[in-house]
Amino acid sequence: MSEEQNRELVRRLNDEFHNQDRIHEVIAERFAPDFVNHSAPPGLPPTREGNEMFSTAFRQAFPDYQVTIHDVIVEGDKVVTRKTFSGTHRAEWMGVPATGRQISFGGIDIVRIAGGKVVEHWGEFNMLGLLQQIGAPPAATPTGDEADHG
Repeated sequence: MSEEQNRELVRRLNDEFHNQDRIHEVIAERFAPDFVNHSAPPGLPPTREGNEMFSTAFRQAFPDYQVTIHDVIVEGDKVVTRKTFSGTHRAEWMGVPATGRQISFGGIDIVRIAGGKVVEHWGEFNMLGLLQQIGAPPAATPTGDEADHG
């Protein structure tokens, strides 16, 4: 596929996956069977199935979330998107009960395309910012004595 075809594939994929809530269909149609998520959250497999589990849980917690893409950069078979996720916290997320708060956080994705399918993913997302917005308690910071006995 050309760089322009890869760019368009990733734009459509983001719209259908995130904004149209077609997670299962997009993974089945546009992710290679041997897809690897190099940024899989702890405890989830770095596979299509793990990606679907995480994305479905996120959609349940933020059912109205949408993604806005700000930049798309294409280099060969890799496509980078810089985007913002926005929505409302309506169900438990990472141990925090629903708050009804509006959230907005940024992220950068890199996907590699082969044969018209997503074969690899790397991503960085402002999860700390998201957790702060929904009122997650800050992580415990060791005191001097605890730090010395670590």
